[in-house]
Amino acid sequence: MQKRLLAWYDGAKRSFPWRETTDPYAVWVSEVMLQQTRAETVIGYYTRFMKRFPSVGVLAQADEQDVLKAWEGLGYYSRARGMRKCAELIVKGYSGVFPKDVDVLRKLPGIGAYTAGAVASIAFGVRTPAVDGNVERVVSRLCGIRDDVGVPSVKRRIRSEAEAMMPRERCGDFNQAMMELGARICQPAPRCELCPVRQFCDASLAGDADALPVKQRKAPQRVVVRTVMLVFHERAVLLHRRDEKLLHGLWCFPGFDRLQTPAEAVKRLEELRIHAVYAETIGSARHTFTHIIWEMTLMVFRAASRSAPDGWIWADLAALASLPLPTATKAAQRAAEQILKLGAYDSLQPD
Repeated sequence: MQKRLLAWYDGAKRSFPWRETTDPYAVWVSEVMLQQTRAETVIGYYTRFMKRFPSVGVLAQADEQDVLKAWEGLGYYSRARGMRKCAELIVKGYSGVFPKDVDVLRKLPGIGAYTAGAVASIAFGVRTPAVDGNVERVVSRLCGIRDDVGVPSVKRRIRSEAEAMMPRERCGDFNQAMMELGARICQPAPRCELCPVRQFCDASLAGDADALPVKQRKAPQRVVVRTVMLVFHERAVLLHRRDEKLLHGLWCFPGFDRLQTPAEAVKRLEELRIHAVYAETIGSARHTFTHIIWEMTLMVFRAASRSAPDGWIWADLAALASLPLPTATKAAQRAAEQILKLGAYDSLQPD
């Protein structure tokens, strides 16, 4: 099975920039980016990030806002914050040299079992599995594991089976071959007829590959109705940096859960010591997170002055382009940029 899988990988693997190096820093950056993000999407982000932060030392010294800006659009921003903290620890605790030991890697912030296995095997040739969602699916089918993969004991079994499959050489290539197989052939809707190792697969022989892995159904996403406020004064728009866990550290427009009437929205702004009048409602936007969906109504306001609470800023077009804003606010950001260019709501005007 090892020989067939590696031979298939050698001939069929996709070309990605992170596969052209065994530098542990580059491997680490790519693996963190690839979590919950398609490889084709990651290419551009990876290339720009490596140019901006070419080493663990540069990343450790970077301002968090610069890192978040480079990450803008990839989502799951805790990954970027964790990477920066991890880089600081590697510089301080390991003189800027990535540790080879899997257990040591796992103790670093933002590095779990999968990332530690990927870095150790690909960069250092350590014989250790890297079990992501793709590999979990492949192992479940190869070994005929028909128990819920969400159960900790089943997860441990999958990891044990993945480790038992590994060859003593080309460990990094083997892990990447398993990932590639899951991404391209052993997909949720399996393409068994194209699989190079189907004769070794319990599920393929049993004819139930499409039923594996067994997973408990996820709870439906909760819909949150929000009012997003675009508040303008003298070619600037109001922003605040979020302290909440969701989108922590990113800059957003004022927003409140549930749909506000214009009068209610003005009152909410008054509570923030922002004196403004309602101008118009310009549309709606929708953004899906892992567990919730934001249904947003975009309202425009004209402010009497640039008064604002501590931690809030008035951003002009240049600042709006330079600050890290989440993808969830892209529709609002585009609208704000257009309004700033037009100067349509520069200041509070008497009716």
